[in-house]
Amino acid sequence: MSDTVQEMKDRLAALHPQHLEVIDESALHAGHAGAKAGGGHFRLTLVSADFAGQSAVSRHRMVYQAMGDMMRGKIHALSITALAPGEV
Repeated sequence: MSDTVQEMKDRLAALHPQHLEVIDESALHAGHAGAKAGGGHFRLTLVSADFAGQSAVSRHRMVYQAMGDMMRGKIHALSITALAPGEV
């Protein structure tokens, strides 16, 4: 597991995940401008009771807030699937 993936998981722990999967897809985007600048491409699946009653936009904002400054450096692109328990 890369240091970036572990850091993402550590930060996302604040959302109390029941399920968390982070996949580094950076190799699929080699040569892309964001990859050249050092930012990775990631796919995230997160199931958390914290998302219950929240809109998709609110859920994504919660993820972005947890990621903080990683979104301006280590992460160039992030595909998010954010679900509440029972929506799986």
